[in-house]
Amino acid sequence: MNLAHWLKRTATQNPACPALFLGTELVADYASFYARAAGLAGALRAAGIKPGDRIASFVKNCPEYLVVKYAAWIAGAAIVPINNKLHAREAAWILENSGAKHCFVTPDLLISLKAESDVPLVDVHTREFANLCAQEPLEITPRLPDDLAWLFYTSGTTGQPKGVCMTHGMLTAMSLAYTSDVDPVLQDDAVIYGAPMSHGAGIYSMLHIRAGARHVCPVSGGFDATETLDLAGYFQSVQMFMAPTMVRYLLDAAKAQGRAGEGLRTVVYAGGPMYNADIIDAVDHFGPIFVQIYGQGECPMGITALSRHDVTDRAHPRWRERLGSVGKAQSIVDVMIGDADGAPLPLGEVGEIMVQGLPVMSGYWQNAQATENTLINGWLMTGDMGALDADGYLTLHDRSKDMIISGGSNIYPREVEECLLTHPDVHEVSVVGRTSTQWGEDVVAFVVPADGATIDPEMLDTHCLENIARFKRPKDYVVIQELPKNNYGKVLKTDLSKRL
Repeated sequence: MNLAHWLKRTATQNPACPALFLGTELVADYASFYARAAGLAGALRAAGIKPGDRIASFVKNCPEYLVVKYAAWIAGAAIVPINNKLHAREAAWILENSGAKHCFVTPDLLISLKAESDVPLVDVHTREFANLCAQEPLEITPRLPDDLAWLFYTSGTTGQPKGVCMTHGMLTAMSLAYTSDVDPVLQDDAVIYGAPMSHGAGIYSMLHIRAGARHVCPVSGGFDATETLDLAGYFQSVQMFMAPTMVRYLLDAAKAQGRAGEGLRTVVYAGGPMYNADIIDAVDHFGPIFVQIYGQGECPMGITALSRHDVTDRAHPRWRERLGSVGKAQSIVDVMIGDADGAPLPLGEVGEIMVQGLPVMSGYWQNAQATENTLINGWLMTGDMGALDADGYLTLHDRSKDMIISGGSNIYPREVEECLLTHPDVHEVSVVGRTSTQWGEDVVAFVVPADGATIDPEMLDTHCLENIARFKRPKDYVVIQELPKNNYGKVLKTDLSKRL
């Protein structure tokens, strides 16, 4: 059960099918893609890499990333993709913690990482790398479903990042669930990698390789809204994975340029809260191209899915509630809402989201205590708060640590944020709690004004009072020109809290 077999089968059955692109330039068909990966795997084996070893990549989005990943798998090793937005010192920590034997880099990251780490580095844009890929090809090393395939490091917002052990079996189950619960993948499709390939976008690459689809890396090495619109128009039948902030940027650019998103077939969004006001606006402009998924590194991309129909439906009497949810459990997992002790709660009650199933991790890398705290009685304790309705739709109510308790009442920031975003003067908002001697915590909203708008706190207060309970409304509105975000577009609420 080695995921590299999917690449070999596609290369055998459709060798001349276009595979890897840099912008609009064809870099490799499937035959040469597999040949390069197998050659690099041979070079790794000759350098002493054994099954179970770890190979890291610290690169901007580029075709070579996929060659490195599959070379590692062919050699029986696990890949450790490091987000290219991290500081070199953070990347060096991951290299040390994972015990990676080699690291492949792009030239813009080479010098900074070399100063921080003694791990052998190879620049993927050099003749050296090309020569390694031209070595005697290695046959695919057999792997078992429980063997490590991908060592994924969490964002580390609550301390040092933890390495999530993703196995070949987990990623196989997740990939097959995509085609049944999210969207079909066709040979004529093109997937554009705008989001980091070290995260969700790259995790989805396996099923596109299985289908023989085209893999397009932007020349920019990341996400640029105009570049994305241009590439979609060129390739057609485009699938993409995007964070909600990317959807917003794409929508703003399309409106400004008078474009309808020609060529976009499916946009899967996840990785942060997508507010109803934003997705309604996006559907009105782009049409029925959106699907939402909910997952974590500990259960990659595989917890729930909100179908294309549910995202676009406006006829169901509860369509707004469903649109505000993250959909229903994917076919490979069970989802439950539990109390503080993990006991099941009735439908409609808010508690911790618990998951079990094929894509759930076996544990954290060399961190038994964190594993014990997160996997309890066979269930993954996600740390996210949510509620299930009678039809199986799961609605998130923020991370448990983000919940605000004011005057003994629980207040979920997302509910307040959803309300404020319906006001025309508000472009973005993030709600956090501030210590209060009277109430325990006060609700504070950081508000980014819409273009040309001036924020009037009294008007926003009136708006909240007309739409949510009085005790939930913010005590203060802080006008800010830009919300602090991490390299994946998630708002850094801890940074906002520090400002208070």
